[in-house]
Amino acid sequence: MQLDPQTGWFQGIRHCPSANFNERPDGEISLLVVHNISLPPGQFGTGKVLQFFQNRLVADEHPFFAEIAAMRVSAHFFIERDGSLTQFVSCLHRAWHAGVSCFEGRENCNDFSLGVELEGTDELPYSDAQYASLGELTRHLLAAYPALSASRITGHCDIAPGRKTDPGRAFDWARLHTEIRGCEGVNA
Repeated sequence: MQLDPQTGWFQGIRHCPSANFNERPDGEISLLVVHNISLPPGQFGTGKVLQFFQNRLVADEHPFFAEIAAMRVSAHFFIERDGSLTQFVSCLHRAWHAGVSCFEGRENCNDFSLGVELEGTDELPYSDAQYASLGELTRHLLAAYPALSASRITGHCDIAPGRKTDPGRAFDWARLHTEIRGCEGVNA
């Protein structure tokens, strides 16, 4: 895996470009937000997350899809249970993942963050392969974007409290920090 700094796309991973992005107002990348998603809820390996982020989810395939099919959302990255990594939006662009959000008193986290979705739920443990993939991705991002740091990696629940709960209590923050320890400039 290697980031092309000119395009903001990683080489060596799957690309599924989403139309759900726009320009960053200041070009700043200083926050990494960890999320979870599964479609239908609690089901893995369905391919529906990719369809959702590409506006191709069929509303009548599942009752939950009828509620969300018209939403226009995305994330920069999605990590499946087997550790497979997909990129939907260039790091240089603003993906639509955080919604109404605030980090350290600053609103609109999409403006300055990267979003990583883990295939999962708040309650089920994430896989070893997901932690390995997230750790590798995070190390690359920390190296590429100096404004990112271990202290600027957060959960969706932390930037949208009361509205969001992911990545949930099943996410092992200490394990992520162990995965990124040793990255230049990171004191995890």
